[in-house]
Amino acid sequence: MTTKMMQTVRVHQYGGLEELQLEQIAIPQPADNEILIRVHSVGVLPVDWAYREGLMKDIYPMQFPFISGSALSGVVEEVGKGVFGFHQGQAVFGRADRGACAEYITTKVDKIYKKPDGLSFEEAATISGGASTAWVALFENGKLLSGQRVLIHAAAGGVGSAAVQLAKWKGAEVIGTCSAANVEYAQSLGADTVIDYKTMAFEKEVQEVDLVLDAVGGNTLERSFSVVKRGGKLLSIAEVPSLKKAEQLGIHAQFSGGFAPDKAFETIAQLITEGKMKSTIAKEFPLHEIRAAHELCQTGHGRGRIILRVGN
Repeated sequence: MTTKMMQTVRVHQYGGLEELQLEQIAIPQPADNEILIRVHSVGVLPVDWAYREGLMKDIYPMQFPFISGSALSGVVEEVGKGVFGFHQGQAVFGRADRGACAEYITTKVDKIYKKPDGLSFEEAATISGGASTAWVALFENGKLLSGQRVLIHAAAGGVGSAAVQLAKWKGAEVIGTCSAANVEYAQSLGADTVIDYKTMAFEKEVQEVDLVLDAVGGNTLERSFSVVKRGGKLLSIAEVPSLKKAEQLGIHAQFSGGFAPDKAFETIAQLITEGKMKSTIAKEFPLHEIRAAHELCQTGHGRGRIILRVGN
């Protein structure tokens, strides 16, 4: 019997873009409690290149070779034993428990969801690691409430653009920072105030916010301590903030991590489907141009999310 093959991208050792190797391997078969997905689109996340370069190896050491990517959308090709609620031909999206940059992938279904008919495969692939990360920071860790003031750094980025919209949906007053080229874009997402970080010092423009969401780190994170009101929160998805400094100022600071609950994925998908939230795709690349996609992601600039197009 002929083994059916697929195209994938594997990493055999930590390193630069050259370590992303386009290869042919056998199509996997779903084990018990798994499904086989024919992949359509994959979201390229900052954590993907961090894994590839070995920046996360002390926390999450990788077993080589590994397949890059986790955020995906596609169609169920086969259902393993013990799986209920999924069937062949069903369009799905979410977060795979192993690398998604392949024509087919097997995964458990705890973070896989039915894709609404009005949601495109490309839009669906932006939710995990983008909008879901914003949800966790704002609502799970930040406990953001209607009427509160939130400062969102990198408001035009993959996480920031979703955070602006989700915070407005919640009823918060939203202040965003971005470059001059993205000011109008951030405003179109619903930001009440937008600060061009290249020409204005945000700490001179805004004070006494209830929550800061930082996706930049470094100097931006350090300067953000001064704008949080006493009792407020400073959350970063870029690095761990100083807990000692937070204690001195009477605020709560933490690295924002963790998985979004099921309701987050389902609610975000519905908001996009209903036109109440938009998913911006910065650029789409075919799978064989994954090195260019990672290179663009590493610049840390651009609007929205980078997508890999794998199948049809």
